[in-house]
Amino acid sequence: MTLSELFLCLMLVGLFAGILSGIPAMLAIAGVPFVVAVIASLFGAFDLSFLDFFPSRVWGVMSNTLLMSVPLFILMGVVLERSQLAERMLEVLREMLGASPRGLALSVLLFSALIAASTGIVGATVVMLGLVSLPAMLQAGVSPRVSSGIICASGTLGQIIPPSILLVLLGDQIGNTYLEAQQKAGNFAPDAVSVGDLFAGALLPGLLLVGLYGIYILFTLRGAHAAIDDTGRKRVPLSRILGVFLPPLLLILAVLGSILGGVATTTEAAGLGAVGTILLAGYTRGGVGRAGRGVILSAVVAGGVLVLLRAFGFVPPSGLGTPAGFVALLAAALIAAGVVFSGWRLMRTDVLVPAVIDTLRISGMVFGIVIAASMLSLVFRGFGGDELVAGFLEQVPGGKWGALALVMVVVFFLGFILEAVEIIYIVVPLLGAPILATDFSPVWFAVLLAMNLQTSFLTPPFGFALFYYRSVAPRSITTMEIYRSVIPFVAIQLVALALLITFPAVVTWLPDMLFR
Repeated sequence: MTLSELFLCLMLVGLFAGILSGIPAMLAIAGVPFVVAVIASLFGAFDLSFLDFFPSRVWGVMSNTLLMSVPLFILMGVVLERSQLAERMLEVLREMLGASPRGLALSVLLFSALIAASTGIVGATVVMLGLVSLPAMLQAGVSPRVSSGIICASGTLGQIIPPSILLVLLGDQIGNTYLEAQQKAGNFAPDAVSVGDLFAGALLPGLLLVGLYGIYILFTLRGAHAAIDDTGRKRVPLSRILGVFLPPLLLILAVLGSILGGVATTTEAAGLGAVGTILLAGYTRGGVGRAGRGVILSAVVAGGVLVLLRAFGFVPPSGLGTPAGFVALLAAALIAAGVVFSGWRLMRTDVLVPAVIDTLRISGMVFGIVIAASMLSLVFRGFGGDELVAGFLEQVPGGKWGALALVMVVVFFLGFILEAVEIIYIVVPLLGAPILATDFSPVWFAVLLAMNLQTSFLTPPFGFALFYYRSVAPRSITTMEIYRSVIPFVAIQLVALALLITFPAVVTWLPDMLFR
C-alpha cells in the first residue's frame, strides 16, 4: 500500500467517524478531508494545489440554476403542510374509505402518495401522519406494529414520486458525473441527462412501489375486524371532494406537467409550484372575503394564461410590444397582487414566517452538504481515489453487472448510518463514474439509486423516518417495535429494486417516449 492509499483509507475512516460522532455532517464531510490533505502534504502524499479549485466549485454550486429549485420545492411542501391542506385531504379520504382497518390503512397510503408529489419532505409527512392517522388506526383495530410500519414507509414516498427534492439532487450529480465519465470513455457527445428525465423515469417506479405497499396492506389486514362500530363508508358530497382534492391535484399536474411537457425548466416549475401553493394556502385559510377570493382566483387564472402562452412559444422579454406581451404583463401584475394578498393572509395566520424559517433551515442543510462534498471530491481525486475505484470495479466478478450490484449493496448499507443527501454527494462522484462510463442508461441508474436511497429513511439506527415517528408515537409503542415494523416495507423496497433491475423498461419507457 502506497502512502497516498494509506492516507485515503485514513480519510474514509475519519469521515465516517466524524459523521457518527454527532457533529454537523457538513463539517465532517469538508473538515476531515481538508485536515487529512494538509497532513498528507507534509509527507509529500498530496498536492495542495488541488484545493485551488474549491472556490470555483463553491461558486458553481451557488450559481447552479437547477439547484435553485431546491428551496422552492421545499417552500412548496412546508407551506402545504403548515396550512393544514394535507390534513383536510386525509380526513376526506378516511371518510370515503371508511373506518375499517383496511380502509384506514389504504387511506393513509393513498394520501401519502398524493402528498408525496406536493411536499417530498419526509419529516413533515411522518409527523403529520403520526399525529392525525395513528390514533384512528389504533382505534380501528390495526396493530401498533402494522400502523407504525405503514406510517413510516408511506411518509418516505416523497423521495421517489416526482417532483422530488432527492431526484433534483440526483439529477444534478448524475448529469455532471455522466458527462465526465462518458467523455473519459471516448464519447464526446453523450445525451444530456436532465431532472425532467429522472422525473419521468421515476413516475412508474413510484406508482409500482405504492401498488406493492397496497398489496401488502390488503394481505396483512385481510382478517382484521374493526374495533369500533362505525365501519361503513360515509357519503361525502362531491363538492367537498373536489374542493379539497382538485386544487392540489391541479397544482401537481401544473408543476410536473410543465416539466415533462417541456414548457418550463425544473427551476421555473418549482417557482410555479411555490407561487401556486401560497395562493392555494391563502385561499383556504378562511376569512378572505369575496374580494380576496376574487384577487386570488384572478392570479390563478393569470398563471394558467402565462403557462399557455409559454406552451405556444411566447417568451415575454422578446414580445412585450405585442398583444400577447400586454396580456403577459397584465397576467404578471395579477399574479403579483394575488401572491402579496395571500402572503399577507398567511403572515397574519402564522403560516408564512415559520414556513420560510423551515425552508431556510432545510435548504441550508442541503447546500452545506453539497458544498462540503466538493471538498471531499477534490481531496479524493487528489489521492487518486477515482482511479483506484475504477480499477477495483473492473476486477469485480460479473463485469458491469457485478459492479452495479456492488454499488447497490454499498448504498444500501450506507443507508444504515448516513442520510440520503450525504450518500448522493459521497457515492455518486466516487463510485458512480465507473458505472456511468458503461452503456447503462444513466436515468435507469439514477432511479435505481433513488429507490435504494429511500430505504435509508427506514433502516435503523439512523433512519430519519424512524426518528420523526418516535417523536410523536405514544410511549406504549417501543423503539424496537418501530424498528421491527419497517422490516416488511424495506423488503418490499428491495423487491421493487429487483424488479427495476430485471425490467429496465419500467424506468426508461416514459422518458424515452417524452424526450427522445
